[in-house]
Amino acid sequence: MGRRARAKEELDTELADLPPELRWRQWMGRVEAVIFAAHEPVPRDVLARVVGRDCNLDRLIDDIRDELRGRPYELVSVAGGWQHRTRTGFADAIRAATGLGAAVTKPLSQTEALILMCIAYFQPITRGELGRVFGKEISRDVIGHLRALGFIAAGPRSPTPGAPYTNVTTKAFLSHFGFESLRDLPDIELLEDAGLLSKDKLLADSFPDGFGATAAGVDGDDEDIERDEPLAG
Repeated sequence: MGRRARAKEELDTELADLPPELRWRQWMGRVEAVIFAAHEPVPRDVLARVVGRDCNLDRLIDDIRDELRGRPYELVSVAGGWQHRTRTGFADAIRAATGLGAAVTKPLSQTEALILMCIAYFQPITRGELGRVFGKEISRDVIGHLRALGFIAAGPRSPTPGAPYTNVTTKAFLSHFGFESLRDLPDIELLEDAGLLSKDKLLADSFPDGFGATAAGVDGDDEDIERDEPLAG
């Protein structure tokens, strides 16, 4: 029997010998400890391993959040799990004390942001399909940069000639932009009604130099890109 299996058997998740209030507090402590120790958002099925079968995880998380009110960090629901994050109001203090975050990541260009938005809403989508949306061939360099940032990955192959890989968003995309799942993306029709998204603007021939590929190519060349945690929906 492996060490992990033995540890799982030895952990008393039900805590039946404790009165209800102390049992709940112990479950809260376990859940918060697991989330605190993790480097990525912790999904529900992982947290369920340290609490009783009848524990209401949503209510437990709410109680932890209530206790964190006024603290410099909070518990957020993101990328299909829960994660501790420092509140934005303390960013300057952290930079002043440790230098962490001093090197601000270069923001996405207008072109990159539009392409990423298009992938998020219409995934899985090939580079060729993106080119038809924008009316220009999309540079492999742009797609490569979004992949390098971890925001997109290679999805399933398209059932079109050459069977090119499609592009899909990743858990890193959800985490970076604070979405729990793709269902949290703003409704595309509401964005159009509010004037924040326009198909005419997407199709307009007004992108900066370098938007198109410097050399013509076919989508089939994209299949050698390394895959990384795709989210197809």
